[in-house]
Parts: sequence; structure tokens; C-alpha cells
Amino acid sequence: MKKSLALPGAGTAFAPGAPRPAPDCPTLDVRFLDAARAQDAKSWLELWEGWPDREVMAHPRFVRLFARPGDQVVCAAARTPSGGVLYPLIVRPIAGEPWAAGQTRGCDLTAAYGYGGPFAWSVTEAEARAFWAAFDAWARSRGAISSFARLPLFPDQALPFAGEILDRGPNVVRTLDLAESELRADYAPKVRKNLRRARSEGVVVGFDPRGRRLDEFLAIYDATMDRRHALPQYYFPREFFESIVAGLPGRFLFAHAMASSKIVSSELILLSGRRAYFFLGGTLAEYFRLRPNELLKHESFLFCAGMGLREFVLGGAYRSEDGVLRYKRAFAPTGELPFRIGVRTYDPDAVARLVESRRAWERSQGRDWVPAPCFFPPYRS
Repeated sequence: MKKSLALPGAGTAFAPGAPRPAPDCPTLDVRFLDAARAQDAKSWLELWEGWPDREVMAHPRFVRLFARPGDQVVCAAARTPSGGVLYPLIVRPIAGEPWAAGQTRGCDLTAAYGYGGPFAWSVTEAEARAFWAAFDAWARSRGAISSFARLPLFPDQALPFAGEILDRGPNVVRTLDLAESELRADYAPKVRKNLRRARSEGVVVGFDPRGRRLDEFLAIYDATMDRRHALPQYYFPREFFESIVAGLPGRFLFAHAMASSKIVSSELILLSGRRAYFFLGGTLAEYFRLRPNELLKHESFLFCAGMGLREFVLGGAYRSEDGVLRYKRAFAPTGELPFRIGVRTYDPDAVARLVESRRAWERSQGRDWVPAPCFFPPYRS
């Protein structure tokens, strides 16, 4: 596990305890917008719409997908003379946890799944310092114990993070600004071979921007999670996908590989202003021999390039250097970027107390529990 205090090309990060902005730093109006309030949600969306990248993972409806009952969805937002800052957050009260041992105050801050921010565009270092001064004051006023951020994958989008930055392994990014022949030539040889195999077997690819074949996607996705013995958090209910379809029109796309009109491999792709993201998907095991997923990805690259998108983010893997990562890397052998998280501890004593409370509660349930290595915050592992 690597640590750093700065994102390459994104300036200097501002660690906890760093000097606050000097008197000559710019005044920045940082607002903390609550997605549950109509006017706040409108202001959030207006700032998002004015951002050229319009990353879907900073959209309030996307962030809401990962909030539990009782959580609050907030965006720390600021406009600058030439740009802005968007930092979507989920505020999780501690009191609602069964292991909180009666602690009624305090919360922790977390990001939604994916690459959640903080995002910035055309922001100076002085403005970034002013943002973090306001953010820290707000976090402490809310009784925040810790915060966890999934940082932007692309350095040109990232606000320098005020805290500890940890590497979590590579993610694979496929550039799309190539002719089809050049794109194919850039794949690993086995991908080109499997594309020929899929086509010879009659596999075809179709795109579904409205989720009309959601039932078939869900059947494939759940079967894939079962086969991989996925963790419970990767099983999303139908309502989760229905919320994407209803709440994010134009920001998603289902891609289906079909053999004799039957969907055999299917993926949900998220669409931002300049990039597409593989989100969730799978393939039926009995159709592996047709190599449908290679063709599905290739055709998805071409489709997204036709939409004017510059890159397709394939993501990483559950574990470093596992088969999933090697598979993705074959589509972009030189297209890796580091995925990083940012962590803050506002109240170390409260973290230690909550770890012990969790340990005692788990013991009362007949389980031995210790925090998982590298998990943050440790009391939620």
C-alpha cells in the first residue's frame, strides 16, 4: 500500500493541521447543499450542468443511490471566478449503528461508489485552501469523526485533497480517439483472436439507452455475482437499477451481446461529459466459448467514441493483479491510472472508542471481530 500527500499534476495536498488560509487568500463561498431540499438540489444540479466534465458520479441522484435510510446526501460546493468545486458526500449518523454503545452524537462522511470527488475545475491553490478551511469548519460543526473519499481518477479533475492519500491499485482506461483499425491493433493478441471468434459464432451487440431489457440484465448480473462469490454489497436490488433508469436519463447505457437473439453478456455503462465508465455487468458461463464480452466491449468503445467521448474507464479489480484486472488490461495495455482514496480522522479518540464498542457488540453476538487491515474507518470494517 502506497501513501502520498499529493495527486500527480494536481498541486499540493493540505494535510490536517496545515496552516489555514492567510488573510490575503480569496474569500470562497462554500455551500453545503442538501439533496433532500428542492432548492439545494437545484443549485447542485446547476453547478454540475455548468461543469464541462459533468461526471455522473457527482450527480445528486447518483449519490442518493448509496445512501441508507437516515443518511444525508450533501454536496460541498463552490463557484470560483473561472470554475468550481463539487464534493458529494454521504453523512452517516453514528447513533443509528447497533454497535455504537449509546453514542448519540457524531457522524462520519463517506463517498458514493466509484470515483466520488472532491472534483474541481479551474481552481487555484489559494481557492483550494479556502475551500478546505470552510469544509473543516463545517465537518467539525457536524461532529464528524472521520471521512473517506474515493478520489477522481483523472488528476485534471481533482481538488488537492486535505488529508492522507492511499493508493489502491491500478485502474484501466481505454482511450477512444483512434480509428477502429488502430484500436484493434492496440489490444492484446488474445482479444483480437476472441473478436474474430465471437463474430464467427454470430454474436451481435445492441445498445439499450432506456433499460427496456432490465430483467435480462439482472439475471445475468446476479448469476455472475453468484459465480464469483461476490460480497453482499455487490448485490443490488432491482429498485437500485430502476432508480438509475428513471433518475439519470442520458447518463447510462445498457450494452447487450446476443447469440440467436438471447442476451448472453450485458453491461451497464455510465456516461459523463467526456468519458464512459463500465459500471456493472456479467456474462452467462455457458456462453463463454463464444467470447461475447470481448465483442461487447469493443463495440461499446466504438459506440461511445461515436458519441464524442474521449475515454472509457474499465476500472480495476477486487484484488490487485487478479484475473479481472488482467482481462481489462488486455483492452488497454498501456492505459493504467492509479486509483486513490483520501482519508481523514477528525477525532482519533472517538475512532478508538468505536472500535472497542464494535468489538464488544460483536462479542455479544457470539462473533470474534477485529478491524480488517487497510479498511477505513476501522470501526465499519
